[in-house]
Amino acid sequence: MNFTESIVEQAALAWLESIGYAVLSGLEIAPGEMQAERDHYGQVVLERRLRQALQRLNPQIPSDALEEAFRKLIRPDSPSLVANNHVIHKYLVEGVPVEYQRKDGSIGGDLVRVFDYDEPENNEFLAVNQFTVVENRHERRPDIVLFINGLPVAVIELKNAADENATIWSAFNQLQTYKQQITSLFAFNEALVISDGVQARIGTLTADREWFMPWRTIEGEELADTRLPQLQVVLEGIFEKRRFLDLIRYFIVFEDVGGGVLVKKMAGYHQYHAVNVALAETMRACMTTADVSGLRDEGTYFARGQRDAKRGDRRVGVIWHTQGSGKSLTMAFYAGRIVLNPAMENPTLVVITDRNDLDDQLYGTFARCHELLRQEPMQAQSRAHLRELLKTASGGVVFTTVQKFFPDVGANHDSPLLSDRRNIVVIADEAHRSQYDFIDGFAQHMREALPLASFIGFTGTPIELTDKNTRAVFGDYISIYDIERAVKDGATVPIYYESRLAKLELKEEERPRLDEEFEEATEGEEVEHKERLKTKWAQLEALVGTETRLKLIAEDLVKHFERRLEAMDGKAMIVCMSRRICVELYKAITAIQPGWHHENDDKGILKIVMTGSASDPMDWQPHIRNKPRREELAKRFKDPAEPFKVVIVRDMWLTGFDAPCLHTLYADKPMRGHGLMQAIARVNRVFKDKPGGLVVDYLGLADQLKDALANYTESGGKGQTAIDQEEAVAVMLERYEVCCGILHGFVWSAWKTGGPQERLSVLPAAQEHVLAQEDGKNRLVRAVVELSKAFALAVPHEKALEIRDDVAFFQAVRSVLAKSVSDGRRSPEEIEHAIRQIVSKAVSSDEVIDIFTAAGLKKPDISILSDEFLAEVRGMPQRNLAVELLRKLLEGEIKARGRKNIVHARSFAELLEQAIRKYQNRAIETAQLIEELITLARDLREANRRGETLGLTEDEVAFYDALEVNDSAVAVLGDETLRTIAQELMRAVKSSVTIDWTVRENVRAQMRVIIKRILRKYGYPPDKQARATELVLEQAEVICKDWAENP
Repeated sequence: MNFTESIVEQAALAWLESIGYAVLSGLEIAPGEMQAERDHYGQVVLERRLRQALQRLNPQIPSDALEEAFRKLIRPDSPSLVANNHVIHKYLVEGVPVEYQRKDGSIGGDLVRVFDYDEPENNEFLAVNQFTVVENRHERRPDIVLFINGLPVAVIELKNAADENATIWSAFNQLQTYKQQITSLFAFNEALVISDGVQARIGTLTADREWFMPWRTIEGEELADTRLPQLQVVLEGIFEKRRFLDLIRYFIVFEDVGGGVLVKKMAGYHQYHAVNVALAETMRACMTTADVSGLRDEGTYFARGQRDAKRGDRRVGVIWHTQGSGKSLTMAFYAGRIVLNPAMENPTLVVITDRNDLDDQLYGTFARCHELLRQEPMQAQSRAHLRELLKTASGGVVFTTVQKFFPDVGANHDSPLLSDRRNIVVIADEAHRSQYDFIDGFAQHMREALPLASFIGFTGTPIELTDKNTRAVFGDYISIYDIERAVKDGATVPIYYESRLAKLELKEEERPRLDEEFEEATEGEEVEHKERLKTKWAQLEALVGTETRLKLIAEDLVKHFERRLEAMDGKAMIVCMSRRICVELYKAITAIQPGWHHENDDKGILKIVMTGSASDPMDWQPHIRNKPRREELAKRFKDPAEPFKVVIVRDMWLTGFDAPCLHTLYADKPMRGHGLMQAIARVNRVFKDKPGGLVVDYLGLADQLKDALANYTESGGKGQTAIDQEEAVAVMLERYEVCCGILHGFVWSAWKTGGPQERLSVLPAAQEHVLAQEDGKNRLVRAVVELSKAFALAVPHEKALEIRDDVAFFQAVRSVLAKSVSDGRRSPEEIEHAIRQIVSKAVSSDEVIDIFTAAGLKKPDISILSDEFLAEVRGMPQRNLAVELLRKLLEGEIKARGRKNIVHARSFAELLEQAIRKYQNRAIETAQLIEELITLARDLREANRRGETLGLTEDEVAFYDALEVNDSAVAVLGDETLRTIAQELMRAVKSSVTIDWTVRENVRAQMRVIIKRILRKYGYPPDKQARATELVLEQAEVICKDWAENP
């Protein structure tokens, strides 16, 4: 039976039915049919169902007013789709405003409820497949439309997982066409889903492809089993009735991003479940047992509640979501949930930061999300204003810096108490001891002012394990979303690290040294430090800011950034140690590039953003701006089209500042721990096809990065804070070696030196050469895609420039072979365009520039690593690097084997582990370990050829190996019989699998019966059959998964 798109569609409908949706065919309810629910194909609302719902949910409202609400809903009057969607979203969440005459003759206003959020079963959930819509002479038929109470709130577009030309991104493109051609269907839309059954993504009406995100969990923060199809996880994880209603009500927001442009944002799974757990923990922390007895069950969304936490202890917990993954928005979603929860009785929320610019940024986010809060937030302008705001009887969302809680020096207040209400929640941004200067003072003054308030902390970096004070105030982690998870989900991009200390030709005594005990001075403390010239800070500042050194940095930086721009358009931030150095570096850079300077704020490529006063030196004054001018500069910098490309900062914009087009950060300031992590995360934001951010280090921050990573992993986080330098060159050369290996024996010199006709004639011959090899097409396509990504990141490294012609050739061959192959999140067209742009713009250079490539790229296939390559590794002078390179190659290859052949992979994994263990125990030297690893690599390569010897395909060999584990079976049956059994098992598995057989026990039971029957048929030893059956079943699972991923 062929696997078709309709199988994916039927599976989706079955999952929807299992969570309580009624399922109908679009053909059944089409105009003119017996069960028609539409008068014509232009009608997208199921009007009878909508009218019945309005009457059912609003029995107290007269029919005329209900009819008015009905008209407002189905006839939005704006010419803009997004504006209509915004209005309807407000109707769905808040109700449709109507007026009617009361019995006493007065005119009354009311809100007509469209959905019942408290009792999901009072709503009608319907899934309709093949729902035809005709509009403006366009006839379109979305695969599945989900209706609540007759309104089309979600559209699901499906593709065939088994068709290599039908990717989820072709489903995405189809939705964009639908939005243009059948606009009326999307006025009510709350969610768009694209899937091929195996992969799935969800986005909003305005989301670009980089913001169509995976949903990784069904019930809570624990990730769903990766063996489940992603479509099932999305449908059951989001569209379960309670969860979907909560998503619509609490987790969707419209933000004005400037110029009247509205962007619709939806919570990611990590935000959704973190907020729900935080709500439950807030209820626990705020209230006594008596207070919570009447709470409605909000449903169970387990992230990780605090162990042994006591009711009423006023410590909600800490949410650690890595920088760049939407922490500010998570705070706004949380605030909205708390404000609307009836048990909180109109609470007051106090949002605290430790700096005015952070307060402004976070306040701006909340102000843009005021619809979530159902009120405008307020910003305390002074200590007196804060006291006034907090003495309110109830309600309010108040923003303040922590310093405003400290009493005025010399002031004589009768009582520090501001409010003794229990329904006050203090939300702290970046809840770290280091951030909240004098945490004991913060805790003391806050507690005295708000003795019964509860505290929740949000942070993008882990709290240091020794920081007991922060835990005493906030409690323990209740949700973690780390770097590795964020990069895998596409919520952030990886960060690369490049040290350029070697580029600065300074004498030893001229090089700054970072003292372990060195403490950073904030911008406001600079004057005090300058007065004490003998402090470590002042001594280091003098060395960092010498004229010679700044001139060298300026020359290197300008050249480096111009080359970066040749490969990838974007912006850069330079972080300096003091305001003096900011100004001096600005002068040095503009001396090299006078065109970067302009005295007007709205012109020029380079600017400094810093604070200051009239007492600062005269040459600083052009760079000191007031708050409105700084805000205008921020808008310019965030706009990718603006020529303002490079900003120099000291403290400003290092935390809480989001400019997704920023891709390079030049660090020339001592930073450590939390502050360092915050700074480098400026470049990890997702932006179009940006493959990663780069941190360029001029000061020597490698040890500080290592310490930050150590604290990160000790706290339970995974992923690299910044990817190490030595890794990148190796990875790029690995990719290149793979491509050369596939084209080994083929001469393509005419591509480099010939004219257009000669170059073109090389391609068909290259195509023939690749196709003549087993699985040559897929291997080359995969290898070139990986090389393309590595190359895009590596420009302008001299090694990248050396191979640019070869890369262009490989890219052209790949295009000929597989125009339809998609690289994950980037379309083939985008990769093609990016790589050609890089190849055409890259120029030869003697400069050595080290740039690092992405973590998690697939390792090369060892079967094509030549003996010459292994010999080169053996001869490397850097012995430890050789060991690391071989270990990574082998681990990657064994892992890849494990997706095809578990028996084979496990045996090689054990051999690798034994070799590494011997080395770690000092039983063998580095040279011996290299020899053992090279032998292992060769054995792995030879093992690949066993199929040819046995006359079996790669998949059949996997089953053969599962049977051959038992020595007695080999002795009794012999190779020939085992080979026949393997082939029959292969056919049986292939004909028996269904889309989710690996998680359905009844189907697995049937598979066991089939396997046992085949083993008995050929006389496999009975005492070994049970073990063999389970091993074959396990092997069948991994092979089926591989079929699904690589059809």
